[in-house]
Amino acid sequence: MQQGYAAVLCVLAVLGLEAAAPGECELTRLLQDKLQYEMRLQYMKHYFPIDYTVQVQYEEVLRPSNITRLRNGTVSEAALRYLWFHVSSQAVLRIREVLPEKHPSWKYTQELCQLFDALGEEYSKYRQTDVEVVVADLVKLIHSAGAESRSKAVRPKALLDNCLKVMRMLYGVPC
Repeated sequence: MQQGYAAVLCVLAVLGLEAAAPGECELTRLLQDKLQYEMRLQYMKHYFPIDYTVQVQYEEVLRPSNITRLRNGTVSEAALRYLWFHVSSQAVLRIREVLPEKHPSWKYTQELCQLFDALGEEYSKYRQTDVEVVVADLVKLIHSAGAESRSKAVRPKALLDNCLKVMRMLYGVPC
């Protein structure tokens, strides 16, 4: 059994894919369950006014095309997962900021925040100096308060759609 596991890790290392930790995989499965289409549609579209948008920084919109571009720039999979975590957790916080506690989507976003907090424990071992400069700079921009000048309006559902798509790209193979 252990030889098979070691062989898989060896193949992943040869392919340049870092294996995700078992805790990461379990938490992303739980997130994927919470981000099902029906739930995103109900909580992030139907419970919001028509064409409602949330102001986010330009860097807080992470699309699959961004991941592809970064992969082509030889950014490691672990660094991409680290970036995805910061962007997605920040997006959920932005959505939550606009919701009053009695809003029907409050509990849903609270559950998402709890899952991202647990995932943050998994990523607490990473330091920005351990990841590529491009990713570290993006994470710094996401968490900087003075970058509001580069903001854009995005629908809450679109933020979670991108979160799920990128998560599937990054965790599909290793998990």
